[in-house]
Amino acid sequence: MLVRIVGMIGVTPPSSNASLHVIEGKLSPAYLTEIARAHEAAGFDMALVGYSSSSAEGFLVALHAAMQTERLGYLVAHRPGFVAPTLMARKIATLDHLTGGRLAVHIITGKTDDEQRGDGDFSPKDERYRRAAEYLEVMKLAWSNERSFDFSGEFYRVEGARSDVRPLQKPHPLLFFGGASDGALDMGARLCDVYAIYAEPLASTRERIAQFRAQAASFGRAPGFNVSVRPIIAPSEGAAWDKANRILATMKGKGWSRQEGAAGPVDNAGKRLMRFAVESDVHDERLWMPIARATGALGNTSCLVGTAEQVAESILKYYRLGVDSFLIRGFDPLNDAIEFGRELIPRIKAGAIEIDSLKAAG
Repeated sequence: MLVRIVGMIGVTPPSSNASLHVIEGKLSPAYLTEIARAHEAAGFDMALVGYSSSSAEGFLVALHAAMQTERLGYLVAHRPGFVAPTLMARKIATLDHLTGGRLAVHIITGKTDDEQRGDGDFSPKDERYRRAAEYLEVMKLAWSNERSFDFSGEFYRVEGARSDVRPLQKPHPLLFFGGASDGALDMGARLCDVYAIYAEPLASTRERIAQFRAQAASFGRAPGFNVSVRPIIAPSEGAAWDKANRILATMKGKGWSRQEGAAGPVDNAGKRLMRFAVESDVHDERLWMPIARATGALGNTSCLVGTAEQVAESILKYYRLGVDSFLIRGFDPLNDAIEFGRELIPRIKAGAIEIDSLKAAG
């Protein structure tokens, strides 16, 4: 299988030397162009464009970045419920054509109830997952039907819906999703293509992959898997651990925005991450959890610490488990992307090819 390396682009230069989130803040088109081109030059296959209830609109961010790059794909985070699914189906299909098939979509249902209410959505989380599943069903009908169609569900009803534009990618751009609740897993198993999880210990990751594969197989589907992790690399292992602790020192006792100001984990995925962070600072030799613990496991906060060779080998252990996609980003967004392209990505891709060759040879 081909390994996919995903980064994350922000919209404005970071305000500190250790950034936890990059999508929020004012919009700088020049910086967006710079960081998108840096990811492309570094060899990333795709870049995530995040979402919050205050951030710049992700599909427009992706369109601008795509016009400044030639090869880089864009994984745009999207929360169903604020736009009609028929309109979003046309929007995604349109952007897929305008970018030459460089679009993927990450389906999310909201980080917290409070944050969701900032966009006017007061639905409880379980309901949001049911709504998102219906939303995806309607979008897929719009993408697959050349004739008009009707749909009647709990949340959406359309009559005579049709779309003049269908995605360039067939049958549609990849649909990522994340989450650990029953509602998230049911939606993803039935309707999404890639299950995105935070980096956990290898044993629990192996178990999650097996369980979700079985769940998706019951619907005749074979999903891919994405692991999100923060590499912290340096020329020597000691220097990497020193660097990790310097970053941790900037995180303690500090709030970056209303999201990071939460007192603890705010979703099921965060609760899982926090549990491993409380159990031990280090799992599997280099999976380092203190930043997850210090920030309440808000988002992608599990780290791999070591030299580039050591971190690449740790990432490839997940590849051997069946993870074919990795979202890697650091705490210094632009400079870390450049360093990962120089030191880390070539090692990951070469290692994946070697693993596949050995497997093919028996």
